[in-house]
Amino acid sequence: MDGGDGRGGFGVGVAVREVRDGRGRLTVAGDCGANAGQLRAGLGAVAAGHWSDLTRWPGSYWVRAEQAGGGDRFVCGDLAGVRGIWHAHDRREGVVWSSDPGALAARVGASVDLEVLAAHLAVGEQHWPTRSRWAGVRRVPPGWGLVLTHGTARLVDIRDIDPIHDPVAGAARLGEALTTAVQRRVRAAGGPVGADLSGGLDSAAAVLLAAKAGPVRAATYSDAWTSAEDTSYAVRVARHAGVEHTIARGGPEQLPFGLDGAPPTVEPAPAVINLALDRCYLEPVVGLPLHLTGHGGDVVLDSSAACWVGQVQRGAVRQARRAAADFARLRNTGPGPYWRSLKKAAGTTPERAAAEAAARLRSGLPPAEAVGWAWCRPGPGAGWLTEHGRYAVAQLLDGAWAEPLHGAFADEVDQWAALGAAGDDARACAPLYEAIGIRPVYPFLDNEVVRAAFAIEPSARRGTYTYKPVLASAVPLPDWLIGRRSKGSFTAQRIQGLARHRRTLEELVVGSALVTEGLVDASRVRAALADAATGRSADPIADLHHLVATCWWLRGPVTAPARAVAGC
Repeated sequence: MDGGDGRGGFGVGVAVREVRDGRGRLTVAGDCGANAGQLRAGLGAVAAGHWSDLTRWPGSYWVRAEQAGGGDRFVCGDLAGVRGIWHAHDRREGVVWSSDPGALAARVGASVDLEVLAAHLAVGEQHWPTRSRWAGVRRVPPGWGLVLTHGTARLVDIRDIDPIHDPVAGAARLGEALTTAVQRRVRAAGGPVGADLSGGLDSAAAVLLAAKAGPVRAATYSDAWTSAEDTSYAVRVARHAGVEHTIARGGPEQLPFGLDGAPPTVEPAPAVINLALDRCYLEPVVGLPLHLTGHGGDVVLDSSAACWVGQVQRGAVRQARRAAADFARLRNTGPGPYWRSLKKAAGTTPERAAAEAAARLRSGLPPAEAVGWAWCRPGPGAGWLTEHGRYAVAQLLDGAWAEPLHGAFADEVDQWAALGAAGDDARACAPLYEAIGIRPVYPFLDNEVVRAAFAIEPSARRGTYTYKPVLASAVPLPDWLIGRRSKGSFTAQRIQGLARHRRTLEELVVGSALVTEGLVDASRVRAALADAATGRSADPIADLHHLVATCWWLRGPVTAPARAVAGC
């Protein structure tokens, strides 16, 4: 049963196209680059149940398909989860799904799962790929779709990655996919488009590609606490590309963690802490048809130390050890301890790592140190849990990895977890940018860009002596940009923001359900805030960011109208 808006679970204001014939019906919603003929040809894939074929067009979109004669029904979002799908069981209609988890929760009467929120704070979200923040509402993980058959639901793998072992050929395919992702949108806009230009490789690549397809207005933020080098690179890129460029100079009022005027969001939105900053530098590009960002570039153009763990698991021990040692030495890290940590991770299953973390939580011991990469790495937020919170998270860890959806090798698991996190951030922040008047797009997270990037071995994307080595081969960038080795830090800016807003943030956390329901210890958070705000320790800043976004969201989770829900 479709919702009353005729959008079939995709909500209001979403571009929807549909084709149908005797083979079935196909609907795409969002930014789909397929032409009419390609959509009609997609009906053959619908009839055959070749679901991943329907995700091969450029853009970022949802798919809904129905086979003729009462056959299977299928729904999915994109591989990164920017276009997410959730499902639940309704007493009257069976399986129902939606692109809005809040609407679905309201439909089935699901409440926020505070224990899951505590687990996300303590150890991250990747350990439970199908759990949502609402009890009884399930998530379709990035890279998967949902098939509905006579009231039952099952997940199907739609990733469809074809490995390329030749890095040169892989980079060429990636460059083609990324160029299409950027330039198709610019040409379709029919006028100037906005673009982030931080000075980093990702936003620079997007601006340089976009400038070849149409007029671009690039926007850069700068203040006394961020890298002047980043700004200088942004200026140089804008001149090289020949695009209009504005630089906003922020002050104390734009520091992070100021939440005044922030609108409610459907999910915890990390960008809520930067809303004042975003309003400042994005003002010159408000109202443009779209705004290009480099978000997600770190995921598809790079990989983590899990790439060497994966190599060890596959038997390439000598190759992994040499690359990991070189990487550690160049970053003033002891290669011996670094390698031992990676080798330990390679010999540990994710289930065992989760069980070890659960045991430490129950005993009240601090998180185990990990120099390199680890399957389960409790962060500072784990130390803020009460005894009740530790036991609740430990119990969830006991059931973690029950659904090994993304492979047995560390590099595969890690890259899909990182991709999902990038998609989550982009999706959750949509209401914030809508309130500003910005329409962000994320070309690095398009399906075909992700497929092209993940077809390249993670170890080939991990630069030892160069940063993001595949980008230089994929996109024609100037040598002075490719040769950049540094990356700006926002630590000083965040410390200043925490110091400025410390009292307000304490009140927000203390009044949150995580504290009042006994999962998080307010005194420990106060101590972490004090350490971070005074510069004594930067370690808790990332987890404080996560906690603040979650507590802000808990002040009043938004639920969209129930019409944005579709039934089986």
